[in-house]
Amino acid sequence: MSTSPNDKARYIMIGGFLGAGKTTAIAEFARRLSDAGVRVGLISNDQSTGLVDTGVLRSRGFSVEEIAGGCFCCRFDSLLEASTKLSETVAPDVFLAEPVGSCTDLIATVSYPLRRIYGERFTIAPLSVLVDPLRAARIFGLESGRPFSEKVVYIYSKQLEEADVIVLNKCDSIDEDLRERLSATLAERFPHAMIFCSSVQEQSGLDAWFDHLLREENDGLRPTMDVDYARYGEGEALLGWLNSTIRVASDTGFVPDALLLTLATAIQQATDDAGGEIAHLKMTLDSGDISGRLSAVSLVRSDGVPELRESVTEDVTEGELILNLRAEADPALLKTIVERVVQDVVLSQGVSLTIGHLESFRPGMPTPVHRDTVGAT
Repeated sequence: MSTSPNDKARYIMIGGFLGAGKTTAIAEFARRLSDAGVRVGLISNDQSTGLVDTGVLRSRGFSVEEIAGGCFCCRFDSLLEASTKLSETVAPDVFLAEPVGSCTDLIATVSYPLRRIYGERFTIAPLSVLVDPLRAARIFGLESGRPFSEKVVYIYSKQLEEADVIVLNKCDSIDEDLRERLSATLAERFPHAMIFCSSVQEQSGLDAWFDHLLREENDGLRPTMDVDYARYGEGEALLGWLNSTIRVASDTGFVPDALLLTLATAIQQATDDAGGEIAHLKMTLDSGDISGRLSAVSLVRSDGVPELRESVTEDVTEGELILNLRAEADPALLKTIVERVVQDVVLSQGVSLTIGHLESFRPGMPTPVHRDTVGAT
């Protein structure tokens, strides 16, 4: 299966706002490529360390490098270091890269510089931006529900404005009428982008999208979009980030799925009661046995339903719980909520816990290493 000319590796970046389903889509893309004999390297990205997404991808047998401490644009050299490490270990034909879900301006600060500086190493695929359909429907006024604030929506809109490809993800979660109205709205507002509808769960709409990313290139000719970096930074600063790693143990045993679902529901309720809006809550529990299986739960809205992404229904006696929470809320509030809820839920089920790592913060001001501008013709 040929993915790029002249034996160059193909760099495919799949972005989208927090909770859009990027990791699930990337995992499916990577699985299909691997099954076809294509060597794949994955690069995950976050404002801090201890990512649920990295653990999930590694549990599926993929080679993954994690870039922490800022988005690809601010950690451009780290992005190249990650690709070099993967090249030395698995020599990928395709790199699948997932940027931080609150970042934008990726074409000017990542795609164009990669092409300009490292064009002999990579061909650059079109930038895909995934959207969660219910979140998008609320932002565009097609459905009611708690919105993000205006400055956070600014980031969301800029992500779509720069996209070469917009993927209406999780299409199985909405009815046909809303799907058609949302597709029409996206096409009207962002006429430059190709629109795909997909569902990993139903295995629908993926072939055309994946084939497009393997076949087409970002040609480097689209004018660079205008970005108000002060407004962008203020939008990121409204988001609270929390990462925690917790050891749990029980002499009598506990079921990982049940523990994570109970925790997710309790954190959801406490955050909603405090007036915060969850962008994404992700948790995994790894018992550390030789099977490599994880229990994983995801929640993408304060009024959503926690969903199992990976399942372990048998009793275990210990494990490592990784918790990532992103919300429009004060990070100190998120820390208080998580500390209290974890203690209450875990101890109430007869499980002991040791918090090894817990940090909460707001993302810093985005400061790209490179920003290549292309003028309008």
